[in-house]
Amino acid sequence: MTTSTDGRRTVTIAEIATLAGVSVPTVSKVLNGRADVAAATRARVEAILEEHSYRRRRGRGSGDPSLIDLVFHHIDNAWAQEVIKGVEDAAAARRVGVVLSELGGAHRPPQDLIDDILARRPLGVLLVLSTLDATQRHQLESRSIPFVVVDTFGEPPAGVPTVGSNNWNGGLIATRHLLALGHRRIGVIAGPPDVLCSRARVDGYRSALAEAGVEADPELVRWGDFHVTGGYEHGLRLLQRADRPTAIFAGSDYQCLGVMRAVRELGLSIPEDVSVVGYDDIPLAQWLGPSLTTVRQPLREMAGTATQMVLSLAAGERPANLRIDLATELVVRESTAPAPA
Repeated sequence: MTTSTDGRRTVTIAEIATLAGVSVPTVSKVLNGRADVAAATRARVEAILEEHSYRRRRGRGSGDPSLIDLVFHHIDNAWAQEVIKGVEDAAAARRVGVVLSELGGAHRPPQDLIDDILARRPLGVLLVLSTLDATQRHQLESRSIPFVVVDTFGEPPAGVPTVGSNNWNGGLIATRHLLALGHRRIGVIAGPPDVLCSRARVDGYRSALAEAGVEADPELVRWGDFHVTGGYEHGLRLLQRADRPTAIFAGSDYQCLGVMRAVRELGLSIPEDVSVVGYDDIPLAQWLGPSLTTVRQPLREMAGTATQMVLSLAAGERPANLRIDLATELVVRESTAPAPA
């Protein structure tokens, strides 16, 4: 064993090889994410690396490209494009390239993607609305590849750096705005119930109602998927009720597009019959007719902050705060008005 800078003894690759009953090159292949290692052998080596808390020294060859990996759960919308732009701008300022991967809607990367990342040896990894299991976290940590989660899918484990926005406050200010306009039956179409930001926005909505002394009707709370179709389907169901809401707060601007179509199909008008509030303030929001009142989530700033954090971690710096939530703000446009008499 060798001694680390903090006085602890650290295991060497040769000792890992001996413990695993394999050669040093085999351990090196596992560390570098090479595919030409049997699954059972890889698992045995990984287990010993984790058992001994192995950490590879951070070092890069002069010919190694400076890269960060950006892993997205889904990229087929303007929300994702804003995040990508924020990462690219911050990375370009540091002359760092970006490798983009999509998980097809999943929230955890498959092992072959992790192996590809290990083989690339990036400066760091950004995970958007996605997470790693304990084994995957250790695989990155043991190679000294830092990672930061952007807009967490669920409650991250202690010590995992995260960047997001104040979703609870976003739900609060959206609902307060509608209450101030006289609305009392306010529907909400959130994102998936297992996504942390969805639950936080609904919690903010409920807090605003309680603050105003308005009893929350559970029938007016719908869990969607952040997409247009979910907003449309839930919007129809809410607005076809005999006691339909006079306002709807949607958990994303894309869901709001679906709500707006449902309103038109039912022969209603925005905001005369129904007020709608979105979330995110994507560029399209200001060009809709009527233009959309929405909660601005600082997507580019979130992405840029996360990029700077992961590059600081790669340089051996320890951020003052491992969890950063940027402020949200209400942008009032034409889609909200006083409640109909």
